[in-house]
Amino acid sequence: MFLQSVFQSQSAVIRDTGRQRLFRGFGMGLGIVLVGCWVTPWIPAVIAANPTVHQWGVFEAVFISEQDYPEPLWDVRLEVTFTGPQGQKWVREAFWDGGRTWRVRFSPPAVGAWSWHTHARPAQDKGLHEQKGQFQAVAYQGKNPLYRHGALRVAATGTHLEHVDGTPFFWLSDTAWNGVLRARPEDWQRYLSVRRQQGFTAVQFVSTQWRGANKTLTEHVFTRNRRLGMELETMRKLDQKVAMVNEEGLIAAPVLLWALTANDPGIVLPEAEAQRLCEYLIARWGAYQVVWILGGDSTYRDTERWQRLGRALFPHPSRDRLVTLHPSTQNWVWDRFGAEPWVDFLGYQSGHGDNADHLRWLIEGPPAKQWNRKPIKPVINLEPNYEDHPSYHSRQLFQPYHVRRAAYWSLLVTPPAGVSYGHHNIWPWLEQRGPVEGHKRLGEASPWSTSLQTSGAEAMGILKAFFLSGPWTQLRPAPNVLAEQPGAKAPAHFIAAAATPTKKWMVIYTPVGGTLRLRRAALPETFQAYWFDPRTGKKQPAQLEPQDQDAIGKTPDSQDWILDIRSD
Repeated sequence: MFLQSVFQSQSAVIRDTGRQRLFRGFGMGLGIVLVGCWVTPWIPAVIAANPTVHQWGVFEAVFISEQDYPEPLWDVRLEVTFTGPQGQKWVREAFWDGGRTWRVRFSPPAVGAWSWHTHARPAQDKGLHEQKGQFQAVAYQGKNPLYRHGALRVAATGTHLEHVDGTPFFWLSDTAWNGVLRARPEDWQRYLSVRRQQGFTAVQFVSTQWRGANKTLTEHVFTRNRRLGMELETMRKLDQKVAMVNEEGLIAAPVLLWALTANDPGIVLPEAEAQRLCEYLIARWGAYQVVWILGGDSTYRDTERWQRLGRALFPHPSRDRLVTLHPSTQNWVWDRFGAEPWVDFLGYQSGHGDNADHLRWLIEGPPAKQWNRKPIKPVINLEPNYEDHPSYHSRQLFQPYHVRRAAYWSLLVTPPAGVSYGHHNIWPWLEQRGPVEGHKRLGEASPWSTSLQTSGAEAMGILKAFFLSGPWTQLRPAPNVLAEQPGAKAPAHFIAAAATPTKKWMVIYTPVGGTLRLRRAALPETFQAYWFDPRTGKKQPAQLEPQDQDAIGKTPDSQDWILDIRSD
């Protein structure tokens, strides 16, 4: 037997069916242990010091099997049980990484000494079965919020997300659907750095070939001959880009199975192969700070199939990463999935329409009416109007105004947990202007690099900063604050209002300027009022004039504004 430790800045060369491959730890306090069984009796056993990784970093162990397998993805199951300093146990599946090599990755949730041991099927393979080892998890000393505060969970109120240390997490995600699949590492790094500076906290992306990246994708993630197989060189490249998301302090939110059209993996793959694909991706990326999106853009008509997949892939209590669904346009999935224990928060897609019915679905439909159904779970719009995206109805391109309107509406008609953003030129990730694969109605898109720093994206950072300026986790929809709702007749004029239970903070968004009429009885006795500009982040004093039982406020101009009311 041999054992060798490898640290973040070091490299290890291992033998793999006659080839040499170089593996590097890319950040995140990566510690790698190589474990193998050599049949050559004269090679001495070598044992080095236990590796050290920081809490919430990535520990990795590598195992070398005694024999080759015809279909390693299907022929072998290797599980590793990790035991923490307080006796807590976590079970992780190892993944095949070519030849006779298997790897396991684990993110230690506690500081202290950890031990691990393996259980393999078939148990006769002594290179995989009954292996044991230890490593040390130390406190994180850097500034990355993901490692300072820990993994995400649902807050006790059920209305928002938080880190395990109780720090609230505001979901502000960009939908770079093709980014991990297409981007060059240096371009991906540039993109992530800009998004972090703009205030984003997560990135949504598709994990495998799908309708938007299939025929034009040079490197597929999986193959199908007799049954599912993995393209390992592609996976290693994707590993690096997923890890880079975390290195920038952003949550990685991979869609495991896109499932809208007939050739998407969530539909074309038989259930057993779909499950095995997900298991493989979860094993490779589950030690990163991720939120799993099981299905992408799906109607979920085959409800029982998706329920079976979710229950098999994310059993309690062995998982420590959140899970959601990304439904198709204006498809509310509460009745089918709201009570599923593996669905941690309810994602929805208000989509890219602009007629009255589409607007009313967002402001008056299921999200607004059903967010408080039991059990209460966070509600997040994972795909609202995209900047520069052609509307389904008017065919006009959505401007920053429409992006802001959809985002503020989404955050105020339910308890705010966060919102996603998208840009028509970012998600396809094209290097030159051209058609968007699988989306004929959308026409062409420009290169991703032309649309990193846009008014819509900057407005999302302003939005997040505004919510973080007050007790945003306590806000609840408060339509009774309004004495008059212009959205009743014209949905594009809908005013969204939210308030904390004690009226310490009231947030009222109007998409068009003019007069706001509020109920005086709904306001605190004493307060300060401001007009907040969602374009610039600047604010100015607001005057509310009494008129009978109402209080009247007039916006500074005809644009969209936020009335910010605070009391001591």
